[in-house]
Amino acid sequence: MTADNTVPSPTGGVPSPAGPRRGGGGAAGAVSTVAAPGRVPAPPPLPVRRPAPPRTDAALMAVDGCAVLAGAVAGGAGLPYPVAGALVLCVLVLNAHAGLYRPDGVTAARGVLEEVPALLFRAAVAWCVLAAVRPGPALALSVLAGAVAVQVAVSLSGRAGAYGVRRRRAARAPRSALVVGPATALRLTAALGRRPHGGIRPVGVVLPVFQPVPEPVAVPVLRTIEEVQRAVIQNSVRDVLFTDAADADHSLLLRQLESWGCALWYVDTRAPGVGGHRVRGAELAGFPVRRVQAGGVRRPGFAVKRVLDLCVAVPALVLASPVLMVCAVLLRSSDGPGVVFRQERVGRDGRPFTLCKFRTLRPADAHEAATRWSVAHDERISRTGRLMRLTSLDELLNLWNVVRGDMSLVGPRPERPYFVAQFGQSHPGYWARHRMPAGITGLAQVEGLRGDTSIEDRARYDNYYIDHWSPWQDVCVLLRTAASLVRPTGS
Repeated sequence: MTADNTVPSPTGGVPSPAGPRRGGGGAAGAVSTVAAPGRVPAPPPLPVRRPAPPRTDAALMAVDGCAVLAGAVAGGAGLPYPVAGALVLCVLVLNAHAGLYRPDGVTAARGVLEEVPALLFRAAVAWCVLAAVRPGPALALSVLAGAVAVQVAVSLSGRAGAYGVRRRRAARAPRSALVVGPATALRLTAALGRRPHGGIRPVGVVLPVFQPVPEPVAVPVLRTIEEVQRAVIQNSVRDVLFTDAADADHSLLLRQLESWGCALWYVDTRAPGVGGHRVRGAELAGFPVRRVQAGGVRRPGFAVKRVLDLCVAVPALVLASPVLMVCAVLLRSSDGPGVVFRQERVGRDGRPFTLCKFRTLRPADAHEAATRWSVAHDERISRTGRLMRLTSLDELLNLWNVVRGDMSLVGPRPERPYFVAQFGQSHPGYWARHRMPAGITGLAQVEGLRGDTSIEDRARYDNYYIDHWSPWQDVCVLLRTAASLVRPTGS
């Protein structure tokens, strides 16, 4: 699958952070197709800052706490202070678990009537638990019903007041936002323009270069990354709305916007009944909306993955050292000096790193090593080299890359910059593989996608792994990789 090389690829590095141009057209391709910003000088680079995570709404917590105490007093429960405090804590924990204290963020406020079932159910659960564990005489059913009713009524009244204040504040000072996507971005921009009191004011729409604009748009149409950056600076943009359902294809653009402090949102603009599962949660101008993140694995998840890598890679490297020495001696005797080679590969976030492997073939020149796709059956491979490829022993030195932090045990297999640029243009979703550190093995490999197999299938399996990552999934992939060693196919 790969060629041996001792020098970097002649492409001169990796494609731009926004990703290579794609003919199929997402916004990531749109903002990377213009090499120069034009006559207008590019704005200075924005400082890197992370968007503020969704905050816990302290005002709503205070409202619910007061509602619990009001229910206890009006219902005549006569609770001691410690018991009342425990009841308040129980209600707050239940409501927090249901997401009742996470503000919608991009929307002005949710409807209070939508929260009636959640508030009523959790209030009833909290009071029933109290009645079951409370020492002393049992609480009458009428007392419980009255306390729950008063608590819910007070909570709804307080929430309605808080939401009303926020809606009026948002209407007076709407938040600036960019809309990114194909033609559906124009539809969302028009819908937001018809609702100026909704709290969101579009200040620009990011379209692919090849996307025509059928009619005049009320906001500027942005085509390049420089124009997007300028709009973020001039309008103090803190929200970016994506209308493309394949948001993984925009992963590198997402990271760029997130590094500028923008909160990222996916707005489902599909027609009702189209696309299967609909997004649940908040709404914006009648469209379902949810918050998205640029990376596939977020902290503390990434920290857990790194700990797992070190706990396995360091002992494995020590235990495999005799095998590494034997491989080096055999290669030295059969193929001559220079048993280890280093080759430039593309890792997480499109950053290049130097991959270490055993040398199993000597290419004719650096250009062949950087641009030739498959050399699995090359006649220049010796018997020792062929055996090492069949058993994947030539990749044992990848453990050193894992220890260094360049790679992970499990993740998408890294590729050379030359092929990354090609595959990124022709296969949607290929660039999204770089949300995760490259791996020695991966879900695509254990599914048999090695060697001369479909790049589209590999990208699909890699992105599925990233989107559904968990530590247990890494363990499963490692176990399946170990099982596959008894029937090796090589790379």
